[in-house]
Amino acid sequence: MLTAVDHVQLAVPSGTEDLMRRFYVDALGMTEIPKPPALAARGGCWFQADGVHLHLGVETDFRPAKKAHPGLRVTGIETYAARLRGHGVTVVWDGDLPGHRRFYAEDPVGNRLEFLEPAHEV
Repeated sequence: MLTAVDHVQLAVPSGTEDLMRRFYVDALGMTEIPKPPALAARGGCWFQADGVHLHLGVETDFRPAKKAHPGLRVTGIETYAARLRGHGVTVVWDGDLPGHRRFYAEDPVGNRLEFLEPAHEV
């Protein structure tokens, strides 16, 4: 029986780990967590924030995820969007999900990320 999503993995090109660390730690406010040694040898990096786990794995024939994406719940969505814009991230608001405020952004290699907050929490 399924009980939870343990993590979401996104692909990144080889050699972009430092760029991704700056984005996921500095812009998104996540914390990097160590990968087990056997997995660390493959490259990539892992991040977490309050129970949200994102794994970035190196993909040789990398193409950014433009449709598939993690939906990341936030609080204070206006403030969070301003934080991302302050880091040079383009924020694209979308009002098509009833009961939510949401926007999309891309990480430095073009992977789509969705940020949303239920309207009753705004």
